[in-house]
Amino acid sequence: MLCNICNKNQATVHLTEIIDDQMNELHLCEECARNKSVQMEQQFGLADLLAGLTEFGKVPEEKDSPEIKCPNCGLNFKEFKKVGRLGCSDCYNAFKKYLAPLLKRIHGSGVHAGKAPVGVAKDVKKNSEMQELRQSLQKAIENEQFEDAARIRDVIKDLEKKEKA
Repeated sequence: MLCNICNKNQATVHLTEIIDDQMNELHLCEECARNKSVQMEQQFGLADLLAGLTEFGKVPEEKDSPEIKCPNCGLNFKEFKKVGRLGCSDCYNAFKKYLAPLLKRIHGSGVHAGKAPVGVAKDVKKNSEMQELRQSLQKAIENEQFEDAARIRDVIKDLEKKEKA
């Protein structure tokens, strides 16, 4: 079977595209498949998916892409959004302000607890809840929301009393 794009080479890659409930089969040679994968990655990059989770329905503007660069590898935030991959471990710190909300939205928490044995899992969950409460308390204080801060403080005290009992 010949490639559906170039009609010259033998098709070695077979793709099924489903667009608007219409199924199309593509039979491609290696070169056309490589080009097609580059096009698909550009259209549906991981960074676009991740950015879409936090900016759903929002029209992207130039000011939404900060001019931050990683001090170690030199990757800037625009390149990360394009490629969807960080350049090195220091990128996490360099882009922390923009990655933290994104990761929290994806994973449901900003803290990675990992897996734990059943007996320990409850303690990990309690510690995670306590840590989130303390972070909320700190935010409330910073935002001068003192009534909320007092309420959160009381919840923390009650949980600490229960742990000691």
